[in-house]
Amino acid sequence: MQSIRVAVLAFNGVSLFHLSVPGMVLGTAQSAPGAPRYEVSYCAELPGMVTSDQGIGLAVAHGLELMEAADVIVIPAWGDQSVIASAELVKALQLADEQGKLIVGLCLGAFVLGDAGLLDGKEATTHWAVRDEFARRFPKACFRPEVLYVSAGNIVTSAGTVAAIDCCLHLVRQRLGADVANRTAKMLVTPPHRQGGQAQYVEHPLSQLSSETHLSEVLAWARMNLASELPLDVLADKAKMSRRTFTRRFREATGGTVSRWLNAERVARAQQLLETTDLPIECIAGEAGFGTPLSLRQQFGAQLGTSPSEYRRMFSRAMEVEGKTR
Repeated sequence: MQSIRVAVLAFNGVSLFHLSVPGMVLGTAQSAPGAPRYEVSYCAELPGMVTSDQGIGLAVAHGLELMEAADVIVIPAWGDQSVIASAELVKALQLADEQGKLIVGLCLGAFVLGDAGLLDGKEATTHWAVRDEFARRFPKACFRPEVLYVSAGNIVTSAGTVAAIDCCLHLVRQRLGADVANRTAKMLVTPPHRQGGQAQYVEHPLSQLSSETHLSEVLAWARMNLASELPLDVLADKAKMSRRTFTRRFREATGGTVSRWLNAERVARAQQLLETTDLPIECIAGEAGFGTPLSLRQQFGAQLGTSPSEYRRMFSRAMEVEGKTR
């Protein structure tokens, strides 16, 4: 089975963390023996030695021609977003875009995609700390400062630093399915999908919460009981708080409302069931806690921009490959 070829750009001052994330996440992902897997390589505008942000020298053997042979191109966090991408790099990215290749801008790497004109008319995000500059530099982009990552056709951009892991797990989920992404996340000891976007980090850091809130235990319990109604009063009682206090603490922890969090968790549960079972949509709606297929379809459309049936068809091929090779 042919590999999915990934070209990651290296440059002087590149984030060693961001340079490592694609290889770490994508390299860990494997749906089954013989199924497609990611092959990650590195390139630079000028092959040779580059120095990372940690002062470590890296030998890069390939130039930008590696992008021509790649299926996926990843631009790590740009060292200084005020430095415009070179004409050579812009040309290489524009050619890749014309060919429909998947192009990913991690954190400040989104600025490079913007310099190449690839974000015009598309949703995009970047680190919240530079959101004003990003919106000013690329007014034709539909800026989404609140999300951890966003896909817009063949263009994917992510928020700051650790969101690069969320973004790369999304790439795995998109190509190989949620089951593979979940297993990859387990190997990396990280959540397969974080809810709440950047807002929880910008204005309400989780570290400011008291350990006495018991929120993590309550949320874990709720995930195990999504098929139940889970009214606010039940969750507040489980957390040993008043309804008002629980609502306030929950918003501090997640950046959103209880109903929004539950809907997101239920959609995630429905995704898992759609990919790993043959249960009819009606049963999945009940198992995920939506009650009716209509409610499930409405939330799928609002959160994922697709229908449960289309989602199942989208990932059925990857699951079939995995099932046949076990």
